[in-house]
Amino acid sequence: MRDMRRKDKEITDRSAIEAILMRNNICRLALFDSDYPYIVPLCYGYENGCLYFHGFAGGTKLDLIARNPNVAFEVEEGVEVTTDPDPCEWSLRYRSVVGRGVAEILQDGPEKRAGLDVVVKAFAGRALEFPEAAMRAVTVVRVRIRETAGRRSGYSE
Repeated sequence: MRDMRRKDKEITDRSAIEAILMRNNICRLALFDSDYPYIVPLCYGYENGCLYFHGFAGGTKLDLIARNPNVAFEVEEGVEVTTDPDPCEWSLRYRSVVGRGVAEILQDGPEKRAGLDVVVKAFAGRALEFPEAAMRAVTVVRVRIRETAGRRSGYSE
């Protein structure tokens, strides 16, 4: 990632960046489209340096991944406006992670199931059983994260 201008806001501790990715479950995924970037909010799970998300077969995001698997993403937490009597001093309190990676549509049964388990655990706290028909209908995507940058404002850690 590019150097951060405000070093005082940079999160450099890898475990702190991973903790943000583990604690949250909504990210914005940016993909390449012909004239403009395409960005979509997604429910995700995180494990071992990868983001996982799921959906039904077809659609714009899967078409774009098939054309160009290079993606970017953003996750934030703890966002709140901090006010001041001087409106020019208003600010935001937050922690965020941005990153880049390579997306792949998981075709293999065990890999696909394992990826879906990561997503489900992020929401349910445990793996759940799915009927075989549901497994055939769902698409699971893994984003292998290549680089990240963390940023915070209003937080000391």
